[in-house]
Amino acid sequence: MSKPEFVYTIYIASTPEKVFAALTDAKMSEQYWHGNFVESDWKVGSSFVLRMPRHDKEVSGEVLEYDPPRRLAYSFLAHDGSDNGKASRVTFQLERQRDQVRLTMIHDRFEPGSPVLEKISLGWPLILSSLKSYLECGKVLYAPWYEDETATEQVR
Repeated sequence: MSKPEFVYTIYIASTPEKVFAALTDAKMSEQYWHGNFVESDWKVGSSFVLRMPRHDKEVSGEVLEYDPPRRLAYSFLAHDGSDNGKASRVTFQLERQRDQVRLTMIHDRFEPGSPVLEKISLGWPLILSSLKSYLECGKVLYAPWYEDETATEQVR
């Protein structure tokens, strides 16, 4: 029986080098990740961290593959306990197609019934669409779940 996975493909009017840089650069990732950002030295076996300062949380893992500008993979362990201490895997595959990039993101190795799979299925499409907008237009998309938080905070 195969494990559940999430696969998302998006086309970005950019170069593989620029897309790969956006996936691995802390300052760039902070733009399209809505204040969250990636940290690593990107050597295979090194630690990977997705810092989430708004929630005082993080996702950690290990760099599994680093082949710029074609492929990047890391393990993904949420520290909210929702994945029962078992890391999943995120893989980015970049393919040049004339003046655009076909970016395929595969998030797999989930345990059956994983609540993390449900969460990332909502999050990844927005993050990758925001990445596309950032690279193509210099603008990022808003995260509606943060808007809901702001409205709740204003009521208090």
